[in-house]
Amino acid sequence: MDDHPALDYVARAGLVAFGVVHLMMGWLTLQLAFGDRENKADSTGAVRELAQQPFGEPIVWAVGIGMVLLAVWQAIEAAVGHRSDDGATRLRKRLTSLGKVVLYVAIAATAFKVVTGSSSSKKDGTASFSAKLMDLPLGQALVGLVALGIAAVGAYLIFKGLTERFLKDIEAGGASGRVGSAYVWLGKIGYVAKGVAVLGVAALFGYAAITHEPDKSGGIDEALLAVLDQPLGPVAIALVGVGFAAFGLFCFAWARHIDR
Repeated sequence: MDDHPALDYVARAGLVAFGVVHLMMGWLTLQLAFGDRENKADSTGAVRELAQQPFGEPIVWAVGIGMVLLAVWQAIEAAVGHRSDDGATRLRKRLTSLGKVVLYVAIAATAFKVVTGSSSSKKDGTASFSAKLMDLPLGQALVGLVALGIAAVGAYLIFKGLTERFLKDIEAGGASGRVGSAYVWLGKIGYVAKGVAVLGVAALFGYAAITHEPDKSGGIDEALLAVLDQPLGPVAIALVGVGFAAFGLFCFAWARHIDR
């Protein structure tokens, strides 16, 4: 089932939607770098911003459907995919696919809530999540473990970008020639920028664990705001914004030259 040709079209449609979300995240992050703190520079903020554009409602519907398609693709991969790998490697990749399902479903849910008018709050749920963990036995340690897990994801994204491991997902011809070289650089910049942003989230969770203050945790938007107030913060945030946009463009290239 995971090698059915129809799944290529499912994955391509989803990757285009994912690219649109990251392009908007890049735009919002650049706005943040230049002092506009009104909108959240994360996937939720990106979807809300898309909804405010001309023809925003059908665009957000398309994004939501695209993210559902991505979730379907990764759900199949989690269930029966990665058969060329063995043992622990196959298990790790299937668990990674399962984690992506959660991410894509969350973005899809946000899109559908925004477009149906049922999303009225901009409140981030990470602080309440940390608070619930803190209330459990060994809660402080659990939040610390969450921070380490998030940091591992961020470090891997940076590693994947620097070592060009993402090229395994693209047909060989897609990375050749001058256009292919541009795709490679978009991927490198995009993955590194995403990794840096995720490490910022990990730092917030780590700080919350150390200080026993769950309200200090947060998502990508909170991490960017924390960096923004530092020396050269706007420059760093602008670079991350460019990276998000680069990843969005890479998603379009990935959709065109996908190699499952």
